[in-house]
Amino acid sequence: MNVPDGSIAPELRHYAALDQRLLAAVRGIRILPTVAWPASLESRMIEAYDKGRFALPEVSYTRPDLSAARAELAAIEAAVGEGAQVDPLGDYLRRTAESWRIAAEMLESVGSAGVTAPSIALYGRPDDTIPGSQRSNLDAARYFVELSDELGADLLADDSCVDVPADVLRGDLAATLDDFFGAGTINVEVDPELTAKAAAGATRIRLRGGASFSEYDRHQLLAHEAFVHSLTALNGRRQPLLASLARTSPRVTATQEGLAVFAELMSGAIDITRLKRISLRILAIDMALGGADFVEVFKYFSACGQSTADSFHSAQRVFRGVPLGGGAAFAKDNVYLSGLLTVHTFFRWALKKRRMDLLRHLFAGKLTLHDVIALQPHFASGAILPPHWLPPWMQHVHGLAGKLAFSVFINGIHMNRVQGDELLASV
Repeated sequence: MNVPDGSIAPELRHYAALDQRLLAAVRGIRILPTVAWPASLESRMIEAYDKGRFALPEVSYTRPDLSAARAELAAIEAAVGEGAQVDPLGDYLRRTAESWRIAAEMLESVGSAGVTAPSIALYGRPDDTIPGSQRSNLDAARYFVELSDELGADLLADDSCVDVPADVLRGDLAATLDDFFGAGTINVEVDPELTAKAAAGATRIRLRGGASFSEYDRHQLLAHEAFVHSLTALNGRRQPLLASLARTSPRVTATQEGLAVFAELMSGAIDITRLKRISLRILAIDMALGGADFVEVFKYFSACGQSTADSFHSAQRVFRGVPLGGGAAFAKDNVYLSGLLTVHTFFRWALKKRRMDLLRHLFAGKLTLHDVIALQPHFASGAILPPHWLPPWMQHVHGLAGKLAFSVFINGIHMNRVQGDELLASV
């Protein structure tokens, strides 16, 4: 949605101009396409691995020259300035420009171990402490894997339930999204070259050609891809001041993915097996950083119950853009669990403070939790618009509040194994 400059307050036009410069500067920075593997390579390797012929894949990358983009991003950071006197809009732009600059540095090292450090700067390490907790992301990952195993979750059994072809799911999703967003607002396509099972932009959702999907997959795609990733992008496109709110900058990845997994949780579209998958990827990043090579990480996923194809794709996510011999990793999958836990905490905090407005504003574009709070004066003034669309589960405030209120209270009850045994004895 393009809004004339006349609708922007004169004192804010400086930030709108910097925002447009930022968008122009990052146009050529394409993170996932730059580190992606060809689908044809994956197919050959999966066939070989399925027959027990293990070898490190031979992957080549094209390194982009992003020096001009980096220079412009550094200039935008300098134009904003630093210090307590900077408007929250300026702070948003500085942080966003910085994250894109780090991403550019990462991509210019693609194919080398030099990808690891900037990817960790953007997405964190598995052993980072979860905000508000003394536990690490790695601790949480181990907990969910152990819990899944205790509950008897079986990834192979889950995979055997997959039976909906991508072409069939495409039609079903398209009809659902037309009803929600309006006809033709979001196109659903089948892409045979897509590495992930699905990917979402503002106006397009892609499904991996040749893949099959379960009913859980369908619910997760709607809750995660459509009603978070696409929805926040569409809301961002309606913003008159910050057009960049329609694009996922590297710094918002943790909140975006955490919010998307939280949406699965709130809409009943997640199960313990999904949490295990997310957690295994974090453990695998830790293994790769510790020296495990691609084949060792593949065998780890396989030993945890994943199929050959799923184990290969999972290992591939860890080694995107880096050497396959161990000691390096692409850390993006680190954000899913830490993001979920942080977003969950934020929702409970906002409910306790009776600030449902903050939760709604989280969907106004591609924002971090910090942004939602810092930019409140501009939401209040109308410079930043509230979201036009909200996910279905956010439209039922009483139901959401009920779930979160229970979480707020129950988190204060600490139960060890002895207390649990005593409780069972009393029933």
